[in-house]
Amino acid sequence: MPQRLHLVFGGELVASDKTVFRDVSKIHVVGIFPDYDSAYRAWKSEAQRTVDEAQTRYFIAHLHRLRDETTAAGPTEELGA
Repeated sequence: MPQRLHLVFGGELVASDKTVFRDVSKIHVVGIFPDYDSAYRAWKSEAQRTVDEAQTRYFIAHLHRLRDETTAAGPTEELGA
């Protein structure tokens, strides 16, 4: 069974209607999780903890979607080439 890794991260956005971080160096990386359910629980915990901070948002990134194991090279491998 393939592993489906998920990254939970967040921080302060420039505006509540945008998904642009105010300061990328201050992004809070919550962690990498082995399945969506555990990532969702971590996301929910951070979202609830920061509920009073209107411009703070947390996201779940599906890391397993960043690389296509069926192709010889994924697009992320071309960075810096």
